[in-house]
Amino acid sequence: MSEDFRTSRRAFLALAAAGGAVAALPGAEARAQPVATSARIVIIGAGAAGTALANRLVERLSGAEITLVDPRVRHLYQPGLSLVAAGLKPPEYVISQTEDWLPRGVGLVQEAVAAVDPEARTVSTEGGQTLPYDFLVVAPGLVLDNAAIEGFSPDMVGENGIGALYGGPEDAALTWAAASRFVEEGGRGLFTRPATEMKCAGAPLKHTFLIDDRLRRAGNRTNAEVVYAAPQGALFGVPIVAERVRMLFGDRGIETQMQRTLRSIDAGRKIATFTDQDGFTYEEDYDYIHIIPPQRAPAFVVESGLAWADRWTDQGWVDCDQYTMRHNRYDNIWALGDVAGVPKGKTAASVKWQVPVVEDRLVAAIQGQEGTRTYHGYTSCPLITRIGRAMLIEFDYDNNLVPSFPGLIAPLEELWISWLMKEVALKATYNAMLRGQA
Repeated sequence: MSEDFRTSRRAFLALAAAGGAVAALPGAEARAQPVATSARIVIIGAGAAGTALANRLVERLSGAEITLVDPRVRHLYQPGLSLVAAGLKPPEYVISQTEDWLPRGVGLVQEAVAAVDPEARTVSTEGGQTLPYDFLVVAPGLVLDNAAIEGFSPDMVGENGIGALYGGPEDAALTWAAASRFVEEGGRGLFTRPATEMKCAGAPLKHTFLIDDRLRRAGNRTNAEVVYAAPQGALFGVPIVAERVRMLFGDRGIETQMQRTLRSIDAGRKIATFTDQDGFTYEEDYDYIHIIPPQRAPAFVVESGLAWADRWTDQGWVDCDQYTMRHNRYDNIWALGDVAGVPKGKTAASVKWQVPVVEDRLVAAIQGQEGTRTYHGYTSCPLITRIGRAMLIEFDYDNNLVPSFPGLIAPLEELWISWLMKEVALKATYNAMLRGQA
């Protein structure tokens, strides 16, 4: 038996164990006796972060009034969108119903938030409701600033060689429709990312790798150019990972154009306009273009005075402590998930580690105490590099690699087992997290 086989077998057994050992993961420990309280807790957002926290608080508190505020009827498993956009999963793979994940005893107000008054301690909805709170958790996710790309609108996705997987399952499926024509016909493909912070910063790379692999499997790679254009100076925020991706791009003939920001498209002419850091303008022709627009906090975050005043001022992320997730000016408010103004952490894996911290700190505050848990920036990116292979990249605020399976899964190697983590184990772990079990 070869050492490679033994290593893969051990890794597979680790994956199988991970699927059945949710109770051993952080956040699924034995529960203490519920804390009796009449506290009014409002959670803005019923996405991964808000739903997971609500399920955990129901178990930790007795008598609390917990209300989620979110207009969305559907819950989207967003890590699956890159698979839909490569034709590997159907759109319904990522869709469930918001209410299906909510525990008994939690109220749901299906309206958008219009404003927060942190002094009066109220949340106002666009439907005219006013919700008082004692404690507030801000977890609405982020918004796509499609208008920032001149000439682009979401209704263009799927036509004229335009893809944009971030818009949701329908847009991801339309992205594959456009990308599959590029795979069949060849030509020039442009793969972009925004200058702003963004959810799952590995997604632009995943889509590039997957479409490159699709071209190869179709026997059409020699008839195509694959170009990755990004505003950043490096391919990934963690230097050692950036270098590994650079090497893989070089091996596969993927051209890079760094420090290029997409400003506009001319869909009729199939021309994309970029600017560089010095303000020079470049026009690039394309047969396929993948657009990821700038991403920002919902307007109410800035308008309610919850955002940073001196950081990310063009993006509006919530002003909070990066270790406790607590607001830096209002001690009864916490941020979670994509909207949190922390150096890293806009992934579902980050949410899994942030939620127990906010739970601990909020329950302690109800008791007039200080919590002890801290978030150190854990972020995970199962970086797909081809169909059936991925690198399981896990890192923290300091760009340290923090592998969950040291000795079993090498983070910088393209492995089948890392692909299975993305393809099989991740959704099960995500669902357990939503239920408050991971």
